[in-house]
Amino acid sequence: MEDLESGQRASGWERSLIERFAREVLREKRRNRRWGIFFKLAFLALVIAGLLVMAGVWDWDDLPVRSERHTALIELNGVLESDGPVSADNLVGALQDAFKDKHTAGVVLRINSPGGSPVQAGIVYDEIRRQRQLYPKIPLYAVIEDLGASGAYYVAAAADRIYVDKASLVGSIGVLINGFGFVGTIDKLGVERRLITAGSNKGFLDSFKPVSPEELAHAKGMLAEIHAQFIAAVRQGRGERLKADADVFNGLIWSGTRSIELGLADALGSVDVVARDVIKAEYLVDFSHHEALLDRLTKRFGASVAGALPASLGAGSANWRLR
Repeated sequence: MEDLESGQRASGWERSLIERFAREVLREKRRNRRWGIFFKLAFLALVIAGLLVMAGVWDWDDLPVRSERHTALIELNGVLESDGPVSADNLVGALQDAFKDKHTAGVVLRINSPGGSPVQAGIVYDEIRRQRQLYPKIPLYAVIEDLGASGAYYVAAAADRIYVDKASLVGSIGVLINGFGFVGTIDKLGVERRLITAGSNKGFLDSFKPVSPEELAHAKGMLAEIHAQFIAAVRQGRGERLKADADVFNGLIWSGTRSIELGLADALGSVDVVARDVIKAEYLVDFSHHEALLDRLTKRFGASVAGALPASLGAGSANWRLR
């Protein structure tokens, strides 16, 4: 009898041990499963964040910057055009963000551009002057590195001061229309040009017909008007610093050293030099609005779909540029 009771106690003890062991195993599996789910979700979040950055829905630049006095940097790098990465929309947004930041001690506009649309340049020029009126204690300096020509110089002229490298290319204050004429070519190929318009000048500067004296005179008149607007903006921005030299506004481009002599620029200096020695805020924060990949692809797709529209409206093949 005692042996039976002893065997039952031993059996109960073993069963209890097995049950306790099984519960511990189950708890461990649950813990492992929870950690596994956590790591999988964390990995998925990182993947989604990376995809959002690539698609342009979210930008690393949206992260808060350090709360300290800084120099705001804005890049003007490339051709100024409404449907490109260097557009008035992007630059105006960057300017507004930079000036309204309470830690901005000064703004530096770094320029590497051959110019572009006179409309885009004019919009940015006006916005710089507007921001300077809203925030008179925050200076804006332009730093021209390799190239600051035509429309890019138009924008730079709104700055408080313009800094260059001695070998920078500066100026090109002029306007042009460029295109091609294929009149002789289509005759040789036996191609018949069919252009039907309503309005005697709707085929203005069409590449497949000769340019009439009236069209040429009208085009030159428009160029002269826009050139005068460009000159007025430069005179307004540069004031008495401009030298009385007839060649300043004739479309020539100058070295950085010569541009200082002509009053087109003020001094030699880089972004770092201006931030450290002029603004006295060495820490740089980039406020540039970098166009996201998805936006660029969408614009290119839209442009390809609408590519035939100008021709259907009778627009000529000429391109307007401040150069």
